[in-house]
Amino acid sequence: MALPLTPDFLDALHGSHADMIDDTRRLVEVESPSSDPIACGAAVAEAVRIFSERVPGTAVIDSPEGRPVLRWGSPTPRVLLLGHLDTVWPHGTLNDIPWSVTTDDRGTVLRGPGVFDMKAGVVQTIYALSHVLGQLPDADVGVLLTTDEKIGSASSRTAIELSCARAEAVFVTEPAVGELFKSARKGTSWYELVVHGKAAHAGLDPATGINSLLAMARLALAISELGSTAFDTTVTPTLGSAGTTANTVPDHATLSIDVRAWSPDEQNRVDEDIRRIAQDDSLLRGATVEVKGGPSRPAMPESSSLGLIARLDALCPQLGLTFPGARAVGGASDGNFTAALGVNTLDGLGAVGGGAHANSEWVLADAMPERAALLAALILDVLSEG
Repeated sequence: MALPLTPDFLDALHGSHADMIDDTRRLVEVESPSSDPIACGAAVAEAVRIFSERVPGTAVIDSPEGRPVLRWGSPTPRVLLLGHLDTVWPHGTLNDIPWSVTTDDRGTVLRGPGVFDMKAGVVQTIYALSHVLGQLPDADVGVLLTTDEKIGSASSRTAIELSCARAEAVFVTEPAVGELFKSARKGTSWYELVVHGKAAHAGLDPATGINSLLAMARLALAISELGSTAFDTTVTPTLGSAGTTANTVPDHATLSIDVRAWSPDEQNRVDEDIRRIAQDDSLLRGATVEVKGGPSRPAMPESSSLGLIARLDALCPQLGLTFPGARAVGGASDGNFTAALGVNTLDGLGAVGGGAHANSEWVLADAMPERAALLAALILDVLSEG
C-alpha cells in the first residue's frame, strides 16, 4: 500500500519549529535527575501538559513499581514510541548550564541539561504523533516515556516489555549519533561492590585495621583488566568512595563498575570473573565484599533494525531528504529490551546534536522538524501495511 503522505508533510512540521523549541525549553527547565522520582514526576506532568496542547487524546501518568511514567494511546499498540524523561544531571545543573538558544555556523543551537539526551527527542515524538493523527486519526500507536532509563530501568522494564506485546515496531527517540540512526547497541551490566574492612586509628595503630580503600583499589585494577579487545567488551570502574574521616583506616568502601558487551556470553563471562575476583584473598587481605548487580540490558542486535532502516532509506527521497545512514553504538537504551523480545526496533530517531552527559550538550534545532517528519512517515509506513 502506498504511503499516505500529503504534499505539505514536511512543510507542516517546519511551520511548528518555534513551538518545538519552546516546548523543549519547558521540559529542559524542569530538572529531572533519575535519582529523584518526585522531580521526574514533575517532568512527566509537564510532558502531559504539552501532550494535551499538541495531540488529541489524553496522556496519563502511571507509576509501575513506584516510578512515574507517561502513557499515551493504546497500552499495547502496533507501533510503540519509546523514550525517557530522566537525565544524568543533578539538581542545580540548570544554574550552570542554563537554557539557551543561540546561532552559530551549525544553525540554531539549543543548550541545557538533558536537551540532547533526550528531551528534544520527546518533543519530536509529540509533533510526529500529532502529524500522524492528522493523517490517520485512529492510528494504532502508543507512547511510553519512562523516568529510570539512566539507572537501568529496573522499575520500568516490565512495563516496557508488556507495552510491546503486540508491537510490529518500536521506535526509540533517543539522540542520533551525529546525524546517524542507531542500528545496534551493546548490552550492559552494572555492579556495585561493597567492601567491608575494619576501622582503626590511622596514626596510633593502623596495622590493626583492614583498609577497605586499598582493597577497593586492588579490586578496581584487577576488574579493569577483564575487558576484551577481540570481542569489543569494555569493563570500566566508574565511581568509588571510602572512609569517614581523614585519620581513620576506612572500614567501608564502594566501587561501581560499568560493563558493555555485544553478546550474552561476554556479559556472563565478565559476571563470573567479577564474582571470582571479589573472593580473591590476595586482593582482599582480610576484607570482605558484597557484589550487587549484574547483567541488566541484553544487546540490541543489528537484525532487529535492518528492515526499519530499509524503510527509512526508501522514505527519505519522498520527503526530499537524504538518508543519513545508521551505525552500531556502545551505549544501551530501553530499546535493548524490546529488541531482545524479537520486536523490530530502531533507535536514534531523536535529536541531532552532541555532548550527551557532558556540559557541552547541545541540539541542532533546525533538524527537529525533519526528524519529526521522518518519524511520522515511518509510523505511517508501518501502519499502512495492516
